[in-house]
Amino acid sequence: MPWLLNFVYVLLCVAIAPLILYKRLRYGKYREGWNQKLFGNLPRRDSTSACVWFHAVSVGEVLQLKTVVEQLLELRPDCQIVITTTTNTGQAVAVEKYPDCHVCYFPLDFTWSVRRAIQQIKPSAIVLVELELWPNFIIEADRLGIPLALINGRMSERSHRGYRRIRPLMKMLFSRFSTIAVQNGTYASRLLDLGGLANRLHVTGSVKFDHIETNRSNSQTLAMRQVFGISNDELVFVAGSTQSPEESLAIDAWLSAREEFPKLRLIVVPRHKERFEEVAELVLARQLPLIRRSQNTALAADSSMPPVILLDTLGELSACWGMADVAFVGGSLTNRGGQNMIEPAAYGAAVTFGPNTHNFQDVVAALLEKDAAIVVQDGTALTDTLLQLLRNTELRSSMGQSGQQFVLTQQGATAKTVGLIADLLPNLSQRKAAA
Repeated sequence: MPWLLNFVYVLLCVAIAPLILYKRLRYGKYREGWNQKLFGNLPRRDSTSACVWFHAVSVGEVLQLKTVVEQLLELRPDCQIVITTTTNTGQAVAVEKYPDCHVCYFPLDFTWSVRRAIQQIKPSAIVLVELELWPNFIIEADRLGIPLALINGRMSERSHRGYRRIRPLMKMLFSRFSTIAVQNGTYASRLLDLGGLANRLHVTGSVKFDHIETNRSNSQTLAMRQVFGISNDELVFVAGSTQSPEESLAIDAWLSAREEFPKLRLIVVPRHKERFEEVAELVLARQLPLIRRSQNTALAADSSMPPVILLDTLGELSACWGMADVAFVGGSLTNRGGQNMIEPAAYGAAVTFGPNTHNFQDVVAALLEKDAAIVVQDGTALTDTLLQLLRNTELRSSMGQSGQQFVLTQQGATAKTVGLIADLLPNLSQRKAAA
């Protein structure tokens, strides 16, 4: 199987090479880490201490790891941490957030690259976040006797239907995990159906809830409010993790609402950094004043209205949600499947999103059940809902309180997850004896 997979991967690489080249030239993507990705030449680690290798695909998974890494190091201060990512944005955030950890790129799933990477890192345990299942990597780790864990696991109904078509392969992969920690019972049932072993499967809840900030007066949010010149008597509409055309729809909604609420501020946060310039040009093309977080200066200033704020930096959306009175979570009026709506809910914002949220079905269902969110079907509905929430202070406050209370009741998964990871590591006495 490994060499058959190599052959398939080579064909895929050849097929998508023109697209990668285009995005490299057009957007500056895929320019880093090829030595690590293709050949597994990760930095060599001193193997005298225990080591946990965490793999987090991109920004969202990287940020999820914060409380897990912190609590694991409190429990096992002797342990080294390696964090790998797949995307450039994930890499940049990991380098910033984990200065004391080894941060590098995850190898592509060729036999030679995963073998070399594992030889370089020499991990005591490998932890994959959510549902990262690379067959050659998993097979090689299992062959070397390295404990494998999957944490914060989730599986949508759509993914479950797709994976059922390759159930024998999924069963072979899941059987190699020492521990599988999932967010809820529904996900556990789906993984069991695909061949997960019941005695290795644990329902821990989601660690996403544990690292969430709920205090609007935290230092990062207050500093950002000051930089953007947002006063306490101004209402704020944040459209975060957006894709095209959601930025344009948010601007339309803001302009309509400003006729009745002239002090309403708008903050737009595109999902991908390669679209920062595109969104800035969109704002200026509509002859609207603009402030960019990366520059902290106003462009095309117009005293008749406040500037649109473009948050064009990485890793600051979490703090930005703390300014939102009304939040629109992007990727939901497109086919992306939605983005994380837990963070704005935790701050007590009135949360809105589009109908396409299959990536967060359980969270969406809970928020809707508790009247803590509103689904908007299109741009017109977004405008109408924004106006409704601005006019009805009681409704806005009630939604925010319900969402925040839901988040607080879901916390506690990190401690369970860290305990499961620690059980995979050699204890201190074993390390000293081996040394």
